[in-house]
Amino acid sequence: MAMLAGVTITITGCGGDSNPTPSPSPTPTPSPSPGASADVTGTISDNHGHVATVTGAQITSANAVSLDIHGTATHSHTVQLTADQVRTIGARTRVSMSSSTDFGHDHTVTFN
Repeated sequence: MAMLAGVTITITGCGGDSNPTPSPSPTPTPSPSPGASADVTGTISDNHGHVATVTGAQITSANAVSLDIHGTATHSHTVQLTADQVRTIGARTRVSMSSSTDFGHDHTVTFN
């Protein structure tokens, strides 16, 4: 025993380990918190460059909004949404509205 004093003996096994060390799991992407809302963009009939978007902030505040749907068109239209319609859009339920009539025409804006 005196000869082995100060000697470290390491024992390693052969073959597979029945309890392998698990690899780290990927970090999950956080989901929006409950009640958080993302922007919702509507579909516009006979569109020629207009864009109608209700922002997440507008949905969260749930107030009536007036949207200017100018986008890249050469003119603008307005879409008026009530507070109830904004809440409905936030719930991802269909809302269709007519825009103002400007330059001799209007558009139907549909949010899903």
